[in-house]
Amino acid sequence: MSNMDTKVLSIVIPCYNEEKSILNLVNKVLESPIPNKEIIIVDDCSTDGTRRVLETDVKPLVSKIVYHKKNQGKGGALKTGFKMATGDVVIIQDADLEYDPMEYPKVVKPIFDNKADVVYGSRFKKSKMKGYFANRMANLFLTRLSNMFTHLKCTDMETCYKAFKREIIQSVNIQEKRFGFEPEITAKVAKMNIRFKEVPISYYPRTNSEGKKIGFKDGVRAIYCILRYRK
Repeated sequence: MSNMDTKVLSIVIPCYNEEKSILNLVNKVLESPIPNKEIIIVDDCSTDGTRRVLETDVKPLVSKIVYHKKNQGKGGALKTGFKMATGDVVIIQDADLEYDPMEYPKVVKPIFDNKADVVYGSRFKKSKMKGYFANRMANLFLTRLSNMFTHLKCTDMETCYKAFKREIIQSVNIQEKRFGFEPEITAKVAKMNIRFKEVPISYYPRTNSEGKKIGFKDGVRAIYCILRYRK
């Protein structure tokens, strides 16, 4: 029996205004080849019909759903979800369809096999990331800037697919509310003398018209966070 068969993966899904994609995403998560899954959805005070879909269609399929009474941003939603996780390993899954849950095994296997403590799924490693040129260049710049202070050999600091041993992620005091979470958590785990690994993953970017929520201000905030949490 492999570690994949005995350990539990907690999947934390921050969700905001994903009425059209959340059920499809959850079904894909359920189809992923991880036998023991704990699915935790944190609805960050959605203003569309997301809550209706969660209550009527999604609730019977998942382990836990939490509804924020006030919008707290992605970092705030993840902080809530991490506290509720009980699995051996915790992975982040955005509620859109840009990342493929079928690739969970390759992301979490190094942790399940006790060869890593934190694993990032890289959209750049061994392949060229799809998506808009400006977004790729911004990601590359932010990752290299982050590496200067963390001394990690990271190729994709902004990736959604970040997996952690549960005790590691639950020991981190997350302060950033929005997308500043990415450089913050990278800086903080780098200080913990952990075993860090990256594995290549696929990526299916959606457009701004399809609901992509990261903008210029988030990039500026990311630079601020890299500098703020470097010490």
